[in-house]
Amino acid sequence: MKTYSPDVFQTSLLGDRMAVFCGASGNKFIFSTGNKFVQAWWPRSLKQALLFPETHDNSYNEESCILRSFLRDFLRAEALKDYIPVMDSMAKEHLEAEWLPYKEVKVFPQVKTYIFALACRMFMSIKDPVHVKRVKDLFDVVAAGVFSLPVNIPGTAFNRAFRGGKIMREEFLAIIKQRRSELLENKGTEEAGMDLMSRMLLGLDHDHQEGGTLDEMKIANRIMGLLIAGYDTTTISLTAIVNYLAENPNIYDKVLREQMEIAKSKIPGELLNWGDVQKMKYAWCVACESMRLSPPVQGTFKEVTTDFTYAGFIIPKGWKTHWTVHSTYKDPKYFPDPGKFDPSRFEGQGPPPYTFVPFAGGPRMCPGKEYARFEILVFVHNLVTKFQWEKVIPDEKIIYIPNVTPENGLPVRLLPHQNYE
Repeated sequence: MKTYSPDVFQTSLLGDRMAVFCGASGNKFIFSTGNKFVQAWWPRSLKQALLFPETHDNSYNEESCILRSFLRDFLRAEALKDYIPVMDSMAKEHLEAEWLPYKEVKVFPQVKTYIFALACRMFMSIKDPVHVKRVKDLFDVVAAGVFSLPVNIPGTAFNRAFRGGKIMREEFLAIIKQRRSELLENKGTEEAGMDLMSRMLLGLDHDHQEGGTLDEMKIANRIMGLLIAGYDTTTISLTAIVNYLAENPNIYDKVLREQMEIAKSKIPGELLNWGDVQKMKYAWCVACESMRLSPPVQGTFKEVTTDFTYAGFIIPKGWKTHWTVHSTYKDPKYFPDPGKFDPSRFEGQGPPPYTFVPFAGGPRMCPGKEYARFEILVFVHNLVTKFQWEKVIPDEKIIYIPNVTPENGLPVRLLPHQNYE
């Protein structure tokens, strides 16, 4: 930005010519008015590793619209109310089994396990831990290589992702075929009828109105895409929250007080509900500040559909665009003393429009925003009401592969709560 332009500059990423839009104005353009000139786009490495080859020629823009039509219904806040007790129950079970028996745990891998199990339950009604682990192990191999250069030779991250993606697509296809058979026989609809996969198979939205059901390969593609979008991002967010609460005990105390008030209002054995989550205002400010300092999403890509001019520069058709959180999150113009962890930035009206965009913005805002908010807050509630903790490695290095990841998985030492009044 300093060398070329604070508004937009060109570079090459993942083998494509790229225009990088910067600042709040760049974000606003891409999110609000840019749809006249750009459309959704996935890098080739992502498509080749994740999607069935037979579907590569499909319009990604069209596919994205169809998926959003399902997600708007499935992931809207009102529909998710019924899933909050499920999230709460699973968080309790996870902490009891994987955290409570130990003096030290590595936060990042443990949170990944929980987030993936929750997604399998919500999206596909998969509960068996052995089945969940098998799918997760495959998915981890794929996720590690999807944002690498698409060089498909043995030994490369992309080659491992390419081979793992093929196995995983077949796994998903088998699950979908079995679910379709069960639905045709009117079996399992009470158990699975509300999960995303069943909604797609039943054609409850866009495709049903057109008189048909969704193709099984397309459903597998969409589930894969949804997992990629929500798996690492929520894991990174929760890991960052644990990290910053360990570094800021005064802020931890404020979160604890808020969450204990909610816990005290429950009778023994009563699970969290919609009203409880709405009270977690300070915890969400902490989550937002964590996402600002350790962004779970670095930005997204789009493809230019027609030549246009922006900030005096011509952006040619066929180029790709990228918006990046780093052009606003660390800018003192928008966030004074940007290196300081200060959740109060998000109280009241919060930061200026289009400066804090963890879920993008405008008509293309991530439809999973409320789902992510609920799963983050429910987990934080259970964590802080059960544990205090301290970092085992105070100055642990942060690496980008490509997302924010603690080099050693953020090991923490679990401590019993002091007397809480």
